[in-house]
Amino acid sequence: MAASGGTRAIVAALIANAGIALAKFIGYLITGSSSMLAEAVHSVADTSNQGLLLLGGRTARRAATPEHPFGYGRDRYFYSFVVALLLFTLGSVFALYEGIHKLESHEPLTSPIVAVGILVVAIALEGYSFRTAVHESRPLKGDSTWWQFIRQSKVPELPVVLLEDLGALTGLVLALFGVGLSVLTGDPVWDAIGTICIGLLLGVIAIILIIEMKSLLIGEGAAPPVLSDIVQAIEAGEVQRVIHIKTQYLGPDELLVAAKIALEPGLPLATVAAAIDAAEARIRERVPVARAIYLEPDLDRTPVAG
Repeated sequence: MAASGGTRAIVAALIANAGIALAKFIGYLITGSSSMLAEAVHSVADTSNQGLLLLGGRTARRAATPEHPFGYGRDRYFYSFVVALLLFTLGSVFALYEGIHKLESHEPLTSPIVAVGILVVAIALEGYSFRTAVHESRPLKGDSTWWQFIRQSKVPELPVVLLEDLGALTGLVLALFGVGLSVLTGDPVWDAIGTICIGLLLGVIAIILIIEMKSLLIGEGAAPPVLSDIVQAIEAGEVQRVIHIKTQYLGPDELLVAAKIALEPGLPLATVAAAIDAAEARIRERVPVARAIYLEPDLDRTPVAG
């Protein structure tokens, strides 16, 4: 569900952004609006980003090899990190440059009504893309807030698309604000200010994504509730307790679990093996994403209190 939902959101965003980018470039050529140009480049960056996310999803499905025995699940994290970098460089930095340049040159707008019309249509298309991303994210979000979902989600594509679409919608409103005030006041400085605001907005979103994707890329463990479920699943039958446990996401849909477990002393080898197999089955039943499980039996050497 995570993979299919993310793909639907990505495809919706890609189609919307490709059409919007073309319309914005036409609008820039007609009007000379810097905020329109910044938004056009932003849409090109977003379209490229959706392509990278789709590529990451495809390469992540490659089978494991001796060189990569745990597979390529983290490709999705890598390409999401690249997307965040592109959003910062191609979106934020360019918009800031264009805004500052327009602020210094005071170039007037031509045919601003065309720009307004294109921006209104773009808002409708981005709204559709954002709505799709929200709809696909809800099952994974659960009872968490949207901010918690963005911070804690192990599926990188949905937070990326959500923040991209939110940034695009807000950027379009800022562009509409800048063009509108430039028309009302006759002063093109408002168009430049709108462009600078777009650049700052994209910079903030990109930095949030860079931080989150970097954390996933270098390896995150299971959240406390999931870890608690795993420990409870292990501690049953002949398993006395979990002595030590570590977890790490090998990809959005695969969790590695490595634990040292205390068994009752004196158990025969066949019973130990059966206890480990039973513990692994309980883990997979309770936490299906836990696929790579390594349990090491040991004796409980914890000093008895008193």
